Amino acid sequence: MLKDWRRRRAVQRVKPGDGRPLKRFRWWQMFLGRALLHLQLTGDDGRRVVYSVDVRHQGDGKDGVVRAQLYRDGRRHAVSKVPAVFPVEGGAIEVATTGAGVRRCHYVAADGTERQLVPDPKSAEGRRARLERDRPSVSRLLGVVSVIMLMVGVGLNLLQIIEPISRIPPIAENLGVFESPIHLPLWLNVTLGLGAALASTERALRLRYHWFLDAGGN
Repeated sequence: MLKDWRRRRAVQRVKPGDGRPLKRFRWWQMFLGRALLHLQLTGDDGRRVVYSVDVRHQGDGKDGVVRAQLYRDGRRHAVSKVPAVFPVEGGAIEVATTGAGVRRCHYVAADGTERQLVPDPKSAEGRRARLERDRPSVSRLLGVVSVIMLMVGVGLNLLQIIEPISRIPPIAENLGVFESPIHLPLWLNVTLGLGAALASTERALRLRYHWFLDAGGN
């Protein structure tokens, strides 16, 4: 019920595009937080239609709002704040982001089946996908390291959050004060924080997201 309501709200946020052409991806834009993904569908007339989703993680230059732009055959067809749901032939394209990057960019057909859009080869997501295809063992290792870094970061954050909470008088009187067994120096806390941020970014490049792990890394 709640999911359906959110989906309807997202569809209502969609604004028509102005028809401007899609700018091709420049290699240096992957360092500026641009994501570009593509999808091929068959229109009602049997003709192939190419959709592209363009997201700038830094937000709009005027108001700072992060928006997803939908292009149809290279022309801006629609725009929406994220999370976004764009109705298209046979279903909808759903787009969601986190502070680390794209969380989700999938085509959801009317029958419920899902298909992830294909990252542009020049984008950071596209290059990460190529690594997964060409060097699967290296890709798996990076994935495992990312999960470990996030688990360590989340665990340490929980320990450091619980201690001050346990000192609140009503909690301390009823449950006692929790003394964290780990007290890390500032430099190590900063290093682990950067490691967790990099791990979240690596997972975002693969459009991977877990509410517990990745929410703690953003």
